[in-house]
Amino acid sequence: MPTPAKKTVNKPASKSASKPAIKDLRGLKALKQDIQAQAELAAQQEAERLAAARQRQAEKELFKRAIGPVKALPARHAPGQRAGLRTEPPAPVPVQHQRDEMAVMREAISDEFDVSTLLDTDDALSFRRPGMGPDVLRKLRRGGWSVQGQIDLHGLRREEARDSLSQFIRDAHKTGWRCVRVVHGKGLGSPGKAPVLKGRVHSWLIQKKEVLAFAQARPADGGAGALMVLLAQS
Repeated sequence: MPTPAKKTVNKPASKSASKPAIKDLRGLKALKQDIQAQAELAAQQEAERLAAARQRQAEKELFKRAIGPVKALPARHAPGQRAGLRTEPPAPVPVQHQRDEMAVMREAISDEFDVSTLLDTDDALSFRRPGMGPDVLRKLRRGGWSVQGQIDLHGLRREEARDSLSQFIRDAHKTGWRCVRVVHGKGLGSPGKAPVLKGRVHSWLIQKKEVLAFAQARPADGGAGALMVLLAQS
C-alpha cells in the first residue's frame, strides 16, 4: 500500500517576527522616544487643524459683520436675471441758493461806493490797502508778478460786468492765484470815447477783501485799458 502523504501544517507567524525584538534597555528607550515623537506630531497636527478652523470661522464672522443683514431677492427674480433695483433721482439743483449767493455778491460791491478818497493821486489811479508799501505798486506797474489769469469785461453791461468780476476774483482767490489782469477797456467805442467801466471796476475791486492792490497795466499788457491786481493769499 502506498504511504499516505504527510499534511503540512502552516503555523502562524509569531508576533515577534513583525516587530524588531527589544534586546535591552537601550532598545526600549528608543521605542519609547519614537512613540512620544509620534504623539507630539499628532498633537501638533491637531492643534494646527483647530487653529485653521478657528481662523476660517473668525473670517466668516468678520464678513457677516461687514456686509450686514442680507435679504434674499423676491422669488420673481430667477437665477441669472438682473435685479430690478430702484435708481435714485438726481439731486435737485439749488437754484434758490445760487440766487441768494448772487444777491449777496451784488450787495457786497455797491455802485454807490465813493472810491475817490482811497485811490492814489497819480494818473493811473492806483490802489493799495493800508499796510502795503509803495514798492508793491511799483512792482505791479513793472510786471514784477506773473499773471496767472485774466478776465475781459469788454461788451458786458454794468450788472453783468460786476457779477462776472466778483465771481472771477473769488474763484481766483480760492485757486491760490496772486496776480491777475482785469481788462475793462479804454472806452474808444463808447459815446464820448470815455471809459465807462474803468471807474466802476476801480470801485468794485476796492470793495473786494481779497484785493490787496492794483495798478494800471504796462502798455504791453493793456495799458490804460487794463489793471494788474494783487490778491491776498488764500
